[in-house]
Amino acid sequence: MLIHTVESGETLYSIAGRYGVDASVLGFDNDIADPLRLPVGQPIAVVFPTVTHAVRGGETLFSIAELYGVTPNHIYERNLFLNGLPNINIGQTLYIQTEREVLGSFATGGYAYPFVSEGLLRRALPFMRALMPFTYGFRTDGSLVPLDDTAMISAASDYGTEAVMHISTLTDGDNFSVELASTLFGSAELQSRLIDSIIANMQAKGYTALDVDFEFLGSENAESYAEFIALCRERLHSYGYGVMTALAPKTSDNQQGALYEGHDYALLGEAADAVLLMTYEWGYTYGPPMAVSPITPLGEVVDYALTRIPAEKILLGISNYGYDFTLPYIQGVSRATSVSTKRAFTIASENGAEIFFDTEAQAPYFDYTLDGAMHRVWFEDVRSISARLRLMAEKRLRGALWWNLNRENNQTLIAINQLTDTRRLNLF
Repeated sequence: MLIHTVESGETLYSIAGRYGVDASVLGFDNDIADPLRLPVGQPIAVVFPTVTHAVRGGETLFSIAELYGVTPNHIYERNLFLNGLPNINIGQTLYIQTEREVLGSFATGGYAYPFVSEGLLRRALPFMRALMPFTYGFRTDGSLVPLDDTAMISAASDYGTEAVMHISTLTDGDNFSVELASTLFGSAELQSRLIDSIIANMQAKGYTALDVDFEFLGSENAESYAEFIALCRERLHSYGYGVMTALAPKTSDNQQGALYEGHDYALLGEAADAVLLMTYEWGYTYGPPMAVSPITPLGEVVDYALTRIPAEKILLGISNYGYDFTLPYIQGVSRATSVSTKRAFTIASENGAEIFFDTEAQAPYFDYTLDGAMHRVWFEDVRSISARLRLMAEKRLRGALWWNLNRENNQTLIAINQLTDTRRLNLF
């Protein structure tokens, strides 16, 4: 993979011609909004095929995969325009093999809300070893707050992607409830009933593992939370299920704040089969303009985690979104809008903005003016995703999970395919 940075006057067609690749494939892979009006500074991921196949009459995607000794997922990964579907046409050229720089074999997975579009989900699933539908809640009687996850689990099974049940203390108001968690930790009977409900749901739905996400617990619940994770693991292992948990992005044992104090890295790392480092939200909805996942503080979280948890248990959280901030920032007043990578490229194109890459944060950004107001957009692209994958490989972590798959970002999928082994590790 080569990353080309757009210069003034270039078009999709001139770039495709320069590198001798198909313009339509190049445009799809890079979420191009207007092929004739590319923002200066936009990164273009150029993938070079080494083996191609021209579809002939009577062939199917499955027969072509068999012909080359690869899986259908292998073909989906190299041909994003298929959208994870076996619909091919006579004369169509498929990439079978491409030039790649494989960093190693890693576990990959992603979270998604039930309202994710089927097309977007199916495009991403061939790249994912695990899918976490977001999220189940629970009540004080140990019953579960249901989730409309049937279609997502069915889609995941089509690609051999494991479905991991996600449970949290989120309420209808979209806030994490410390009261609900404390009630649970204070009753062995309630914990037993809840785990019974979890197991029954996993068996009924076809889940293979559990992902527990309790946040803002405070120091008073830290030890109890780890004990609950250990209990889940003990109960679920007898059914062959794994257990993981999400960790706030800490850099020390004594980091203050309810979000951090409730997560004891050493205890949770020992209690769970795997952990997710939630290494995002430095730039957030109500905060000042900055990158969502700047590489330096992200790396500091990883380095701290490695002092408390084995690398083979750690999954890196990778943000799949950005924010459109209005300037100037006013604390308590300003509210940023979440944007996908594709949307960010479109905004830059429509407003003639030049995209820059902050080498310190390892993240792209640009400025534009709308209705007299200045805006700054921080987002993710193939460069920032690649930087995080390289850090994952350098630190020899188990893999990475994406938050979340509801936002369109084909460059993320290109980076995964170009830098990781298609025979990826399981989550556990």
